[in-house]
Amino acid sequence: MRSMLLIPVLFFGCADPVTMDERTAIRQVMHAQEEAWDKGDIDGFMKGYSDTICFIGRNGMTCGKDKVSANYQEAYPDRSAMGDLTFGLHEIVLSEDATAWVTGTWELQRGTDTLDGGFSLLWVKEKDGWLIARDHSY
Repeated sequence: MRSMLLIPVLFFGCADPVTMDERTAIRQVMHAQEEAWDKGDIDGFMKGYSDTICFIGRNGMTCGKDKVSANYQEAYPDRSAMGDLTFGLHEIVLSEDATAWVTGTWELQRGTDTLDGGFSLLWVKEKDGWLIARDHSY
């Protein structure tokens, strides 16, 4: 009976603190993206994306940070079109090769409507920190 009690203590007691820091870093980038979006700052929002970003959505796939940014600027030309963005994170799955999968939901509340959907993001840890390399939003 004592050995069964030690297993959970050892398992949780040996949790890798770096893992929690990595998840926190990803959450912070997503929070900064929400804040930038809510200010109408697409350039600030784009700071969370890698230069090698490929965005996959209803209209197909767009690759390259400049092209993805141009698509956002066309679809959301002003602050009222952008509304208030909220992310809901479901999970952050880290791998040993400095990548992570993040899944969750997004909601965009605007004066005239509310849009929502989900996402699956592939993150890469680059020299500047964690950035999104693939964004599949639906």
